[in-house]
Amino acid sequence: MEQPENSNLPCLAICGETVPEAWEKAVLAVYRHGVAVSTEYDSPDDPPSLDATVMVEVKRPLGEPRVHKNFPGGPVELETYRQEVLDGIHDHWINPAEGKWTYTYHQRLFAYQPVKKGDAATPSRDFPPVNQLEQMIKKLSQTAYTRRAQAVTWIPHNDPDTDDPPCLQRVWARLMPGCENGLVLNLNTHWRSRDLYKAWFMNVFAFTDMQRWMAGKIREETGRPVTCGRYVDICDSLHIYGSYRTESLEAEIEKMETSPYTSRAWDSSMLEPIFEEARENLSNDPDFYSRGG
Repeated sequence: MEQPENSNLPCLAICGETVPEAWEKAVLAVYRHGVAVSTEYDSPDDPPSLDATVMVEVKRPLGEPRVHKNFPGGPVELETYRQEVLDGIHDHWINPAEGKWTYTYHQRLFAYQPVKKGDAATPSRDFPPVNQLEQMIKKLSQTAYTRRAQAVTWIPHNDPDTDDPPCLQRVWARLMPGCENGLVLNLNTHWRSRDLYKAWFMNVFAFTDMQRWMAGKIREETGRPVTCGRYVDICDSLHIYGSYRTESLEAEIEKMETSPYTSRAWDSSMLEPIFEEARENLSNDPDFYSRGG
């Protein structure tokens, strides 16, 4: 029996020099080549999402221009999210018993600990917290060519039944030889599901900064020069929700197709005063912006 035309989720491969360019290319690819699939978050009148399995390579993850002007958010939100992932400023929001978060990426990566089955609020006493990023850095520093440097987020006896399980599933890193006895850190992240239009850019901005941070830690451990190589983002379901498919998005798509992305991107140095102010406010109060500060 012949299968319907859209019975297979498309597999798309994207390559961009910088994070903003890669984001635009991914949005265009999914918008033009994704298939229509309903989601568990749709309202009755929403059209289906556009969906695909996508691998995105960013050749220069720290390259400029590094910030897209039109991602749904702003510099303050970007810096806040970066600190949420790298520094754990919102780990105190984890409290499922009170209807709050069941995890943060920082908590799962820097203090992974299985929880009791059906009880996301109570860590298992049989397994102490594990700093998986520390393990990765140690492993890479000891054996530059290891293939075992990875961190995971999923807790299989708990996450499938929660309302908002982690999208990020795994982080994997590899060191490659560089110039003059140096090393080049390549980073992969694997995601089960992702909102391409509203979440992808902030995710990748934070995780490429984590790549930068990891390179610095490996440099300290080994005494060798370590730079950041390519970043690869692999997502099983990268989607644009049907509710986003408006005239406004169509106009944005037309701009992406007809003019260079650099006309819609900033060098991060231009935003540094805003980032610095956000860092100061968050250092005094991690909830500064969520309180309306």
